[in-house]
Amino acid sequence: MSQEQTETLFKVLDESTTTLQAALATSYLDAFIETGDNLLNDDVQVEDGRPDAATVKRLTALYQQAAWQQYDAETVRRAIQLAMLKAIRVDEIQANHQLTPDTIAYIMGYLVTRLERGKDELTLLDLTVGTGNLLTAVVTQLQAVVGKIDAYGVDNDDTMLAIAQLSSNLQQMSLNLVHQDALDPLLVPASDLVVADLPIGYYPVDDNAAGYATHAKTGHSFVHHLLLEQAIHQLKPGGIGVFLVPSQLFQTAEAKGLLKWLPHNAYLQGLLNLPSELFANTNAQKAILILQKPGANAKQVKQVMLGEFPSFKDQSAFQKFVAEIVQWEEQNLMTDRA
Repeated sequence: MSQEQTETLFKVLDESTTTLQAALATSYLDAFIETGDNLLNDDVQVEDGRPDAATVKRLTALYQQAAWQQYDAETVRRAIQLAMLKAIRVDEIQANHQLTPDTIAYIMGYLVTRLERGKDELTLLDLTVGTGNLLTAVVTQLQAVVGKIDAYGVDNDDTMLAIAQLSSNLQQMSLNLVHQDALDPLLVPASDLVVADLPIGYYPVDDNAAGYATHAKTGHSFVHHLLLEQAIHQLKPGGIGVFLVPSQLFQTAEAKGLLKWLPHNAYLQGLLNLPSELFANTNAQKAILILQKPGANAKQVKQVMLGEFPSFKDQSAFQKFVAEIVQWEEQNLMTDRA
């Protein structure tokens, strides 16, 4: 990955998006999708005389500055991430639609590469794919250690899916993206691995939630509880789920249903708090949850991996902690090779 190439591509994406945003009087996100399509098609799309000829000339000159086809996937993904970070600010995107930060995506990706390395093939699902930043980051890391990867992403927001599709196309990566409510019966195959940055909040469709054991007895249910149950249901026997969740997941008043469901349906193998420095306050702190579906040769580990990552600023302590996780995975949680 080249930082210079990332900056060059971001400059093209940002300037062309801003240009289109003004010319089309649209949001930054919609203009970004349009500029991405222009890049992929090597042409500037014009409808009803918009954008005008002068804008088309300017966009064409911008697009010629970035030979994105020659860049590796990580270079492209990082440039798109920078554009999405600007979109969050400009369009004031709600928290549950914001992308998974790179630092967290890399940690989650590293954990799954340790678990899945050496497999001939792997079916991977992101239940809440959003813009695809987490899924494409994980796929890129897995490609170094796994053979064939069939990657699926589900989301009910068509704008987010359009960005995920655009991102994967620009990264020259094949993803299977499905537009649906992730809590409806899923239109994807059973998975060896599920990763997800779970949205936090209440699920509004009470009739749908009622089909889940983790639903609230009164009022709306927590969507992240329901999605954990759906993920375990979707996994193959012995499959692994790696989730970004609130650190206080099991400590809220609403967690009773989740705690009742969990021991009979999944093995809780690890809960690793991310460094508190990443979050504005302790209530916002997140953790990486590792669950495994019973079956195959899966078993509950004798020692659940619990802890908190040291500060990223203390590289020595951080590397030591990662080494301890690797040792724990190898001794307790190695999955069968395909």
